[in-house]
Amino acid sequence: GDELIKKNISGQMSALIDSARSISHSLYPVNLESVGLVLYIEELIANLSQRINISLSVSPKYQKKSIFIEVQLYRIIQEFTTNVLKHSEATRIWIYIKDNAENMGIVISDNGQGFDYEVVKKGMGIKNIESRIKSMNALHKWKNIAGHGSRLIIKIPNTHESPNQNSIN
Repeated sequence: GDELIKKNISGQMSALIDSARSISHSLYPVNLESVGLVLYIEELIANLSQRINISLSVSPKYQKKSIFIEVQLYRIIQEFTTNVLKHSEATRIWIYIKDNAENMGIVISDNGQGFDYEVVKKGMGIKNIESRIKSMNALHKWKNIAGHGSRLIIKIPNTHESPNQNSIN
C-alpha cells in the first residue's frame, strides 16, 4: 500500500512542478534577453498558428531595446492576441514594428468584430496593456470599428529621459 501512495505522490509532485514551470515561463519570457524580441514574437506566432493567422512585419532598422521595453512589448502582444482569440472571432492578426531614431512604433490589429472601448476598458486585458504602455512612457491610441476589428497603435520614445504620460485618445 505504502509504495503505491508514494508513487502516486511523486507522480503528483512532478505534474505540479511541470505546471509551475509552464506558469513561470509564461510570467517571464526566459530567453528573451538572448533571443531578442522578434524571435520571441515569432515563437508566439508559431504556437498560435493552429488557431489564427498572424503576420509580423518588422522594419529592417529595428534596434534591440532594453530588456524592460522588450518584455513589455512582448507581454502587450501576448495580451492582445489572447484577447483576440478569446473574444473577437478574428481570423487574422497583423503586427507591425517600425523603428527610427526618435521612436519606435508598434501597430497590432485584427479583423474580428471589434469592441466598444468604453465597455471593455475596465477589463483586465485592456488594463494590463495600458499599464505596460504607461510604464514605457509611451503614447497609444485604440482604433476600434465595430464589426471591423480593433487596432492598437503604440509609440515609444527612443530616449528615456523625460517621462511623458500623455496618451493620445
